[in-house]
Amino acid sequence: MPDNVLHEDSFFFMPVDAICHRPAITCSPAAGLVEMARQLTAHNISGIVAVENDRPVGVVSLRDLRDLIAASVDDIKSMKVADIMKTSLITIRCNDYLFKAIFLMAKHNIHRLIVLDADDKLSGVLTDTDLLRIQTRSPLYLVQEIESAATVDQLRTIGQKMIGMLQYAVKTNADAQSLIQLIAHFNDAFTQRLILILEMLEGVYLPAGAAYLALGSEGRQEQTLRTDQDSAIVYRDDLPPEDLVAVRRFAERIAAALDSVGVPLCPGNMMASNPEWCHSIAEWKQLTEQWITQPGPDATVCFGVFQDLRVLHGDSSFERELRDHICVTARKFSLFFPGMARNIVRFKPPLGMFGRFKVEKAGEQRGKLDLKKGGLFALSRGVSLVALEAGIMGGTTWEKLEKLHHLHLISDHDLETISEAFTFLMRMRLVKQLIAIASGKKPGDFVDPLVLREGERDQLRAAFSGVESLLHILKSRYQLEMMAR
Repeated sequence: MPDNVLHEDSFFFMPVDAICHRPAITCSPAAGLVEMARQLTAHNISGIVAVENDRPVGVVSLRDLRDLIAASVDDIKSMKVADIMKTSLITIRCNDYLFKAIFLMAKHNIHRLIVLDADDKLSGVLTDTDLLRIQTRSPLYLVQEIESAATVDQLRTIGQKMIGMLQYAVKTNADAQSLIQLIAHFNDAFTQRLILILEMLEGVYLPAGAAYLALGSEGRQEQTLRTDQDSAIVYRDDLPPEDLVAVRRFAERIAAALDSVGVPLCPGNMMASNPEWCHSIAEWKQLTEQWITQPGPDATVCFGVFQDLRVLHGDSSFERELRDHICVTARKFSLFFPGMARNIVRFKPPLGMFGRFKVEKAGEQRGKLDLKKGGLFALSRGVSLVALEAGIMGGTTWEKLEKLHHLHLISDHDLETISEAFTFLMRMRLVKQLIAIASGKKPGDFVDPLVLREGERDQLRAAFSGVESLLHILKSRYQLEMMAR
């Protein structure tokens, strides 16, 4: 299909088999590695699919062969494809839309998908090159742009392109969870590239024995648009003085650099450049224990942001160490969970009698609803709290809900109700933020129910009812009605 007749929207809605025409090059799992390598050379390809009874069972790439050679294996000639093939295959059906292929490649950071027909038999292989050949403004193209950016200015330009890409992706009606996962993938790649650029051009780096943490919604990998920075730094207790200087320089520079490329500073100053959010591992353990055992308004806010910590750059071992410490400490202090739950249930959904919306009565947001304060905050924090009690930290709200359901801590009905509520509110928030940006306005969390279609208003009421369901679970689980007011 010629580039000049391909519209952005039609690209996302094209079925996979519209561009996946080449037959897949295959081999048997029983084939020898030397025979397989000859096939790769003959067809000038970088990967091959192992097939049994017309169904794909594994895949081998040139990288797999390279790693095998690097490991100095002595008996390569006697080895079979089955000995090294990857069996966890990422597949897509030939009638799926291309936007699903894009999301899968970006989510799993892979370059090819195995395409199946209606009978689960191998139909072909779709590569990122196939996609890039017909569409240079796809998410995969942006990933390549991020990875090749050499200056902060280039990243700033790419940041604007990311907004445009999301506007097109939303038009395809892709599911909210896939969209949020794609945004998280871009945000991570964007920040990590910025860190590399600062090291290459300015000599600013995070020394070994330290880690840069993403917190809050970015820690959960469920940001809609990048609003402001929530971050921290942790380092080992015996870090040398010269490395501490490098840590402070990195913390200050990364915050300023993110701000310069469109990620605003945190209004509450909860970010790595603030010395109060940059500590040794022992200091962080002491501080989080203090937040848990001596709860107060400030401690509750700080813990709520910090609990979804995730290492974005540096020593990943700190992530598990901090999470384990928080889980153990919280379980020892019996009043912690009811206290946190009581704070969460204060954020009630804005529904009145007969399902009427309770909007802001005055100020700049008069007549509007706050999607975050009225729903998303309670859902994300409430689910995280119950998950923490179950020893679950890390992951998105959707992932935590699935784990709680697997542990029989929430029912089938509650899983469906709460998950659907969270999904709808996240999608509505993203859509409204993109509309605001397109109109030259600052993206926020407020929505005017009067501008919504009747069906959307009904869905919003149902979502807020889902929030009520979670609040009821918290009240019942932690017996909040019996606590002294």
